[in-house]
Amino acid sequence: MKTVTTGMAFAMLAGAAQAADCVDAKSAKAGFVLEKAGISSEFRPAPGGMVAVANKYESDSPQTQYFYAGLIEVFRDSETGRLSMIPLGDLKKLFPLKAGAKSKTEFVRLSSKKAPKGTETLALTVKGKDSYKLGDCKYNVLVVGETITGDTGNVIDTFTALYSPDLQAVLARRYDEGTSAQSEVGFETIKPLKE
Repeated sequence: MKTVTTGMAFAMLAGAAQAADCVDAKSAKAGFVLEKAGISSEFRPAPGGMVAVANKYESDSPQTQYFYAGLIEVFRDSETGRLSMIPLGDLKKLFPLKAGAKSKTEFVRLSSKKAPKGTETLALTVKGKDSYKLGDCKYNVLVVGETITGDTGNVIDTFTALYSPDLQAVLARRYDEGTSAQSEVGFETIKPLKE
């Protein structure tokens, strides 16, 4: 009987240790790492409501991104060039996101390689709530439809983000949602950032 009790105690301790590695809203402020095969992304809060993301790839050069509230990309830098998305409206007014919320924000895309040819519009639609697993950790996410269109209404990009407001991060993206071609690309594990 003693062996069973000791084994259960070790199992409970191991479970508690694993649960302790799950990043929550409070510990996310110290930074965390999201990973999947071929990529490791370090998330750190930055001033002005920004989240800095340092992406390390197995086969490509590193990339730095900045996202407003961890959702809306406003800057990207890598060996292939720099890109800034300058909002022509107040992004603060969009947050906190709530189920059913819809918004449109105009942007100007600035690149070091070419001048902008017009503005783009980012349409956000919060479709509802869901949950997402990262290893042994489970997170509540908002299901956010994102569509970027050009001046003429041409669709530049469209996907559904599984966005964690607690972490201020997109944990996965769904493409072709609701069709037979639907696919999901997301991170698989999370751990605290250790400097």
